[in-house]
Amino acid sequence: MTCFKRRLGNTKTYLCVSPTTTRFIPFSMQDIPTYTLPTIGVLLVGYAISKWLNSATYQLRHIPTVGPSGPISSYLGAIKYFQHGQDIVREGYEKHYPGLFKVPTMGRWMVVATGPQSVEDIRRASDDQLSFIEALIQSDYTFGPENLRKPFHVAAIRSSLTRNLSVRFEDLKDEIFEAFPSLIPVQKEWVKIPAYRTMMKTVCMTSNRLFVGLPLCRDPGFRELNEQFTIDVIKAAWTINMFPTILKPIIGNILTNVPKSIKRGIQYAGPLIQERLEKEDEYGPDWPERPNDMISWLLQQAQTPEDRNVRSIVLRLLSVNFAAIHTTSMAFTHILYYLAANPQYVAPMREEVESIVASDGWTKVSMAKMRKLDSFIKESQRMNVSAMNLAREALQDFTFSNGITIPAGTQVAVATNPTHMDKINYENPEKFDGFRYAEMREEDGESLKHQSVALTNDYFVFGTGRHACPGRFFAVNELKAMLIHVLLTYDVKMPNDGPRPQDFWFQGNCVPNLTAEVMFRKRV
Repeated sequence: MTCFKRRLGNTKTYLCVSPTTTRFIPFSMQDIPTYTLPTIGVLLVGYAISKWLNSATYQLRHIPTVGPSGPISSYLGAIKYFQHGQDIVREGYEKHYPGLFKVPTMGRWMVVATGPQSVEDIRRASDDQLSFIEALIQSDYTFGPENLRKPFHVAAIRSSLTRNLSVRFEDLKDEIFEAFPSLIPVQKEWVKIPAYRTMMKTVCMTSNRLFVGLPLCRDPGFRELNEQFTIDVIKAAWTINMFPTILKPIIGNILTNVPKSIKRGIQYAGPLIQERLEKEDEYGPDWPERPNDMISWLLQQAQTPEDRNVRSIVLRLLSVNFAAIHTTSMAFTHILYYLAANPQYVAPMREEVESIVASDGWTKVSMAKMRKLDSFIKESQRMNVSAMNLAREALQDFTFSNGITIPAGTQVAVATNPTHMDKINYENPEKFDGFRYAEMREEDGESLKHQSVALTNDYFVFGTGRHACPGRFFAVNELKAMLIHVLLTYDVKMPNDGPRPQDFWFQGNCVPNLTAEVMFRKRV
């Protein structure tokens, strides 16, 4: 029975609604037994205590907090995290290394791990203990649950794309030769180029040469679809993160553009996919002259009828494009800013590239020999990684090697940027040293450990363990080929010979300046 205080005439009474009827039942305070009100108070207090005992705030009380830790005040910390996430995580790292701490985000606490042993614990944990998929639940709202629960495109990237890099390298190079001059004129006079948007267009063309091939990779409408989809997903994810967990499905449904993008994708790629399906039905999966591209690789991985159709393949093409365009565009924009602001690295890298190309040609194998080039790329990545990465969700209570247990349902991540900026791991970590890793590789037994694609417990750009980025080999080779082309074709500098543009930080994510320009001219 629920009661409401009401004034009827000049008399204060209570009106109660019975759970079995919609009639209001009037009665006065004198009708209530004297023991009832204390009993109700005790029940309410007991309910509040039970909620508190079951809350994440209480269950994680043994883990130190950076910022306010109360059930209400923690939301102030979550708001602060939007703009100062990197500072908050850095503070926790410095205070609690090598252990765990927690920071408030909207809707949940995030436990942050520091130190090599905690990273190793996360790397070795099974998916039944710490789930990579569940930590990506935001993808339900941006890509849709089917893409997350049946990610056969990941297998296509990990196996077929990586295996075919050497075979398809000539196509990759050819598309770079086509994309750059179409977007950046090769002329004697300096010209200002918007860095990020130009690199996004270049990456989109180059990547789709391997994904869908000619002529679709150069179709302006298809390119615009994938570029805009990438931007929309990022904006949606950032916006969804600003709301408590209970509101995320509602906000996600409002913001998602997946159905609209799939419809447009079907218009462009649908006929091509349908033709492949018909050819496979007629001649089998290895039919003569079958194109060696992402569409074919996705069809190889799609095992069920609900996966082997135009819509399903288009969704995966959009997902693969997002991964390729988002990460590689930002990565190369960072690289370009460092190159334009640090001209002292240009001559040594040009000399290395020209020497190796003259002796071995311009191939995937020859690029692996370019240590200075590889180091410049890796150092750029080291400097600009997000505040935390390697997110997992505990599906059961999980105990770290230091004895600290996090309860089921807790999300945990690694303090990545502070690790990259730790003097324990790197000398002068705050300084950009383009050839840092090339020098490390000169030491005995270190030649492979410090490559860009290597996975270690002090470098987290590509994650760690079995859930490390499956496309890192493709991404690094694409970045190398693009950087080689810039070095051999252009001179670059910042406008007015200014400094490198400041990065933008939001929700702990490091983003290159999205509006800055870089000066280009034909190489002198």
